[in-house]
Amino acid sequence: MENTNTTKSLNNVQGNQSISDPFTPSGGYYVFLILYLVLLSAFGSFVNDMYLPTLPEMVRSFHTTRSTVQLGLTFGMIGLGVGELILGPLSDRYGRKPILIGSLIVFAIGAICSVCSRTIHIFLWWRLVQGLGASGGYFLARTIPADLYKGRALAKVMALVGAINGFAPASAPVIGGLVARSVGWQGIFWILFGFSVILLLLTPAFKESLPKSRRVTGHFGTAFRNYGRLARNRHFVVHVMLKGSALGVLFAYISSAPFIIQDHYGFSQLQFGLFMGFNALFVACGATFALRFKPLKRAAVSGGRGLLLVIIAQFICFYEVDNIWVYEALNLPMLICLGMLFTVGNTLAMNEGRDCAGDASALIGLMGYVFGATVSPLVGLGNMLHSTAITLLVLSILVLIFAHISRVLPADLMASPQSASRAMAPENNPENKAS
Repeated sequence: MENTNTTKSLNNVQGNQSISDPFTPSGGYYVFLILYLVLLSAFGSFVNDMYLPTLPEMVRSFHTTRSTVQLGLTFGMIGLGVGELILGPLSDRYGRKPILIGSLIVFAIGAICSVCSRTIHIFLWWRLVQGLGASGGYFLARTIPADLYKGRALAKVMALVGAINGFAPASAPVIGGLVARSVGWQGIFWILFGFSVILLLLTPAFKESLPKSRRVTGHFGTAFRNYGRLARNRHFVVHVMLKGSALGVLFAYISSAPFIIQDHYGFSQLQFGLFMGFNALFVACGATFALRFKPLKRAAVSGGRGLLLVIIAQFICFYEVDNIWVYEALNLPMLICLGMLFTVGNTLAMNEGRDCAGDASALIGLMGYVFGATVSPLVGLGNMLHSTAITLLVLSILVLIFAHISRVLPADLMASPQSASRAMAPENNPENKAS
């Protein structure tokens, strides 16, 4: 893919938006696009969050341990990460739409087969297949906006999708708790199968966001070589690690919460769903609040500092104060800070890698799931409260480190589409400092 052609195409897209482009923020298709992106992003949330209330039930159903059942989250995240790593370059080569359709079909197969699992080990492998299938929609919800927008326009789309999508993780545990109480954990995966079918039915109305003129051409391996370019881009890597470590905090919270709220404090599956649903709205609040910061990366520093302070308090309370309401009160500011960090990490990383957006989005997702797959079983080791406290503290320190590294990098929300190539440019390039 030649940089000059990419630049011209991107400039044409940006220049024509105000005239007749259906993606301009004023038409009916723009509303459809936002709602469709919300559904794609929500799909990834539902894949993990919806069956969270059933984890303690599945321990009993499969006659296994908490850590083994939590591997269902790990295998799902491995599938999401590996799927994004493979599908990202393929979407840059063949377009977003065919990749999306194929991945949704794979997920539907995995969802049906998981219902038929007779052992926890068979279930875990089908969770891997589900993750591979869900990865297409999840990373394309980040990739498609980067095909069309940049700078603060991209930030606004990301934050808008994130804010609306706050209702997805909010509703998923509640729906999961209701379904599990009525028909058991198998009913969760029938609903997920139905969700994938709805997305498949809506996909024909989606207009391909990556025209053939901007797709990767040449040898098939060319698409995958962009991973090397992105890995050498210091700005991109810093923001990917910022988003990944913040996601690690979220996954540590998500994977430990069912056992803390249900087993330790004795609440029901439905009550757990209500807790998680209410809390998830605060992620959406944080995503929206991040847009008040100029430049945007200041939200990362504020979010990182706030996150560490809250988790230090959480750490002390896990050891000294055994109270559900203290635990709940500290979760809320933690999730606001995470919402801020997600908006910053997504926007700045995609802005840096937007000339190979599929690969960039894949690496963002992969790093998040590397963190998530690692921490999910760790919080189930030994005393749940203590292992969760230690895991959260270590991750929050990492988040703050990457937030402060990001702060000293030049502000880049007005960077050109060539920003991903700056990995090869000197740090003191005047163009990098202009914004």
